[in-house]
Amino acid sequence: MPRVTIETRRTVVAASVVLVLCLAGCAGGGGVSVDPDQDKPFVLGGISGLTEIAQLTGPDAMNDTAAVSVAGTDLGSMTNVGDKTFFFFGDTFGERDPESIGGQGGFWRSNVAAWTTDDDPADGIGFEGWVEDDIGLAAPLIEGDHDANGAGGEVTKIPTYGFAIGDTIYVSYMSVRFWGEPGAWDANYAALIVSRDDGQSWAPVEGVEWPGDSNFVQVATAEVTDGGQDWIYFWSIPSGRFGGVQLMRIPATEEAVEDQAAYSYFAGVDGETPQWSEDLADAETIVEGTIGELSVMWSTYLERWIMTYSDAGSAYIREGITPWGPWGDPIEVVPGADYPGLYSPYLNPRYVDDDGRRIYFTLSLWDPYNVFWFSVDLERADS
Repeated sequence: MPRVTIETRRTVVAASVVLVLCLAGCAGGGGVSVDPDQDKPFVLGGISGLTEIAQLTGPDAMNDTAAVSVAGTDLGSMTNVGDKTFFFFGDTFGERDPESIGGQGGFWRSNVAAWTTDDDPADGIGFEGWVEDDIGLAAPLIEGDHDANGAGGEVTKIPTYGFAIGDTIYVSYMSVRFWGEPGAWDANYAALIVSRDDGQSWAPVEGVEWPGDSNFVQVATAEVTDGGQDWIYFWSIPSGRFGGVQLMRIPATEEAVEDQAAYSYFAGVDGETPQWSEDLADAETIVEGTIGELSVMWSTYLERWIMTYSDAGSAYIREGITPWGPWGDPIEVVPGADYPGLYSPYLNPRYVDDDGRRIYFTLSLWDPYNVFWFSVDLERADS
């Protein structure tokens, strides 16, 4: 596959009177701890060297996904569990006309997952296994009802992001009621599924659910340590690609994750101290704009948070001083003009090079409705 290089640079203005977090663990383990220093500026000056490395799924991919009946799929958010990384894909089709565009075809499953121990991202990621059915084909983690679009039921269940508590794996998903215009859809609710056997089988987490018209339908997760306690943070958006980001957190224990009342929502700051509320209605928006399919991680190179997302056009990156902000201006990473129909640029702290300067990410393309592997270099404004 040809390698494509595109250089983009933009300047991000420095900010003052901010909160910052510093690294408490390395990629693939540990959280990020609160640092009381308020005066650190933005340091991401731009990006360079955008490179399309490989196609991960579908015909002509580096992985033989036809063997598990995956001809077309999308998304590909990643969760690290020990030395394994799970890739969670959305609507998946085993049979597709070569001329098909977007999510269509036969042998439809609402979601599937692959796993790997490949820790060298430079030449793409080789899958070593899948969540499989009894005959060795990629199986849904939790199947959607596949009601007709517009019928008022459930069209599908789409995984948005996962996280692990020890060896227990959780995946957040949204129940889609209606696919509308490009970038717009309606959800019934968002909820969790869990696996306690290394991803072989999955079950719903009973009693944990967010309304379909809330800002907590699609999420990105990361481990954070605050006050000596481990947390899972969720950066969250509504259904579709046209809403802002809000933030919630949960203590990093199975008991808390499976208790709706244990979740708290970022409700602003009192001076320098973040305020957390048990009431979803108190949640404040931390990033305005048209944010779709986001991903967030701590950058060891920048010593800042980074967020990637799409906006029904291009893919962008923002730099954050704390999980709740301030967040810098968006910098275009992948131009929609060069990759029409792109979405879902997902990061993983395990997949970086050059001390974190080079980051790798999945990216979905509506045509050919499959998942690709990219890299880009971060450029510090102060270097």
